[in-house]
Amino acid sequence: MLRSKGALLLIEAAVAFGCALVLPVMAVGFKLDPLDRIAQVSGLAAIQFRFALLGLVVIAAVVLAMRLRGGRHFDLTTRISAAAFAGLASGFVAAGAVVALHGTPWPMFGLNGDSGRIVEWAQAVANGKPSGSPVYPPAPLYTLGYYAEWFHGGNTAYAFKDLQILGAAFFGPFVYLAWRLLLSPLRALAFGVVPAFALIDAYKPYAQTVLVVLVPVLVALVVALRRSGTENWRPLLLKAAGFGALIGVLFLTYSGWFLWSAAGVFFAAALYFPWKTGRAKGAAFLGVTLAAFMAVAGQYLVVMLTEGQETKDFNFRFDTFTDPAYYLMWRTDMPGKVGDWPPPGEFGGVGLFALVTFICLGLAVWLGLRKPMVVTITAMFVSAWLMRMYIASHMYETQTVQLYTRTNNQLLYCGLILAALVAHLVSQRLAERRTLDNGDATAVRGRGLPGREGAVIGTLCALLLLLGTVSSSMADRYMPAQDGTYRILPYVSHTIRQMNGKCPQFAPEHKCSKDGDQTWLTYIR
Repeated sequence: MLRSKGALLLIEAAVAFGCALVLPVMAVGFKLDPLDRIAQVSGLAAIQFRFALLGLVVIAAVVLAMRLRGGRHFDLTTRISAAAFAGLASGFVAAGAVVALHGTPWPMFGLNGDSGRIVEWAQAVANGKPSGSPVYPPAPLYTLGYYAEWFHGGNTAYAFKDLQILGAAFFGPFVYLAWRLLLSPLRALAFGVVPAFALIDAYKPYAQTVLVVLVPVLVALVVALRRSGTENWRPLLLKAAGFGALIGVLFLTYSGWFLWSAAGVFFAAALYFPWKTGRAKGAAFLGVTLAAFMAVAGQYLVVMLTEGQETKDFNFRFDTFTDPAYYLMWRTDMPGKVGDWPPPGEFGGVGLFALVTFICLGLAVWLGLRKPMVVTITAMFVSAWLMRMYIASHMYETQTVQLYTRTNNQLLYCGLILAALVAHLVSQRLAERRTLDNGDATAVRGRGLPGREGAVIGTLCALLLLLGTVSSSMADRYMPAQDGTYRILPYVSHTIRQMNGKCPQFAPEHKCSKDGDQTWLTYIR
């Protein structure tokens, strides 16, 4: 049984990662000028058309599985379809990045800003030298350095373009597989993957990917801790080692989210520690988890605890001048032209979206008060909120920002997950009620909701439209334009002189320079 479950999960992973590459590969063949707005719209429509067709093929396969051979393969087909949707959706955003960077070998933003620093530091570590920042997570730098050696002759700048596209493409499969630790395939797609798409990023994809993977992994860790008191020793210790190693890899990839989440996770771990059922096993589980984490990321943790204390963030930007209680939309540090911000709301300055998320948060706690998944995510939300306000309250005194605005992403993601989990918890209650009714000899035939097969197909149809629309919007965010928003990132890439001395294919007026267009500097504040 365990082997079959592992094999099925490997099939899901293969399908998700394979589907994530389909749309970007198709987009490589598009013939268009990425700086022309009509061409951008045509490119988005072409990606959407292919996404919809592929999605409909997947749904048709589910319908056939329902009808053929008595629905024997329906569950397997549902697994595969959920994994396929996760890959296709993030592949849509990656395909948009392919369109946005068509004709230029440079990554988004070229050698400017964070992109330039990452390229420079990766070049250093690839040559055996220390990076420019000892506290910067080393995994992205080493990954870029090795990838550049293998595929681009050591050119980390050109290699970073590939990793931006691949990172966006694999966002969906990674978050889907992380939520599969906790939920069934379709629920992992609907209640885990969909909220994550508010954060998908093609510029530095690894940072947001760590966040959307870390939340379900930490929740799964708490769930495993709760059950550890009754586990057998061998699987318990293997599971603990796996969690520790995985969390260590995530920490090496991007460590910021750990700071915001730590207090909430410690609270949940203390709450669900098996105090009565097996203290020794619970302590062993935590000990092995910590040991595996230290084996993978201990050296970097020591650096963070020593040199990280001396690292100061003095970068006051657009979002550091806004109401600190507003986190529902992040305009980034290059927002372009904005009017009133935060947007004025109907209820004391608070909009309908905020009210819905707050109400759903309360409903999730009410319906899932005894469920470690709900409690842990709520604790992580509260932890990030308190850390945000603590750091922001000291801004004037210290004249530092300390990246507190990045808590926006964690607060939004946790809030969206809790809102989605309301549907999850309600559907569980309805399923339990339906089971009771079906077990009642006096139940009326046809009473209650339709069967599970119809729910699966209806959900896939809704998710096809939702993910297609969201992915198109997030892909459009990176279409090149000289407007001071995130669109300036790929625009700059088309204005930088290539290493062979020539301009990129679609450089405006066939003009380019060493550093590219620098008008973005006027939009920072």
